[in-house]
Amino acid sequence: MFLQLPTETIPIQEITINKKVRLFIKREDLIHPQISGNKYWKLFYNINNYLETLPENPLIITFGGAYSNHISAVSATGNLSKVKTLGIIRGEELEHKWRDNPTLVIAKRNGMNLKFVSREEYRHKEKLTEFLQHEFPEALIIPEGGTNENAVQGVKMMLNDDTKDFDYLCTAVGTGGTMAGISEFCEDNQKVIGCKVVDDSSLESKILELTSKRNFHLTDAAFGGYGKINDENVRFINDFKAKFDIPLEPVYTGKMMQKIFEMIDADYFPEGSKILCFHTGGLQGIEGANLLLEKQNRNLII
Repeated sequence: MFLQLPTETIPIQEITINKKVRLFIKREDLIHPQISGNKYWKLFYNINNYLETLPENPLIITFGGAYSNHISAVSATGNLSKVKTLGIIRGEELEHKWRDNPTLVIAKRNGMNLKFVSREEYRHKEKLTEFLQHEFPEALIIPEGGTNENAVQGVKMMLNDDTKDFDYLCTAVGTGGTMAGISEFCEDNQKVIGCKVVDDSSLESKILELTSKRNFHLTDAAFGGYGKINDENVRFINDFKAKFDIPLEPVYTGKMMQKIFEMIDADYFPEGSKILCFHTGGLQGIEGANLLLEKQNRNLII
C-alpha cells in the first residue's frame, strides 16, 4: 500500500501576538495520527518509489535513537504498507529495557524488528549501511532522520498556494532535509529560517548539498543540546498550549517556536512581516520526555 496525498487541506493558524509582525503555524502534525509532520513527507517518495520497483521481499531499514520520531514514523509506515521494517537503535543497553520506552513500544507494536548497537558502532553508520545492504540486497535503507534527495522532493508538498504569501518560512533543523526542501522550493522572495536543535557545524554544508539556493539562515535553538529539555522549554510549551491550544513537542517544534518568539522580541523581523512556522509533528515524543522529567522530579509537559 502506497502513502497517499492528504484529502484535506493542512490548516494554517494565526498565533495572535501583540507585536509588529504576524505569526502563523502550519499544522503538518495533523496529516496522520502516527506518521505526522515532515516525517510523512520525507518518507512519501522514499517509500512509494521503492514499492513501485515491486521488490520480492520488501524490507525497510532505518536508524534512530531511543525516542526517535523517525523510528516511530517508519514503523507506522511499514505497518500501513504491509512491509517489514528493521530499526537500528543507538544504545545496546536498551535491548533489555525497550519495554520501558514508549517510542520503542510503539515501533514493536507496529511490527518493527529492533537491532540495538553500541554508540561506537552507530557513529559509523556508513559502514553499517554497507553491511546491511549486502545482507539485505532488496532492502530500502533510509538514513537517520530520513534526509536524502527523495525526502527533499517530499518536503516540496509542504509548500502550496497557501504558503506563498509569507515573508519568512521557519522550521526546526535536525538533519537538514526539511530545511533543504523548503529552501529549494519556496518563492524567490521568501527567506527561510532554520532553528538548529543540534550542535552540528556541518549542517549548512549538508543543506547546500540538497538545495541549489542560499536563501536560508541557521540560528541556534538547541537550548543546551539535542534532546536536552530545560525548565524554560517546558514552561514555554505549556504556556503555548494554554494560550493557543496547540501542542508542541520538546525536541523540535517546541524549541523552534521558543526561538522564533525570542527573535520577534529582539526585533529580528522587519515591521509588518508575515512569518510562517511549520509544525513538524512528533508529538508521540512527549510521553517519553515526561518519563525523563518525572524521574528528575521536574514539571511535566501538559
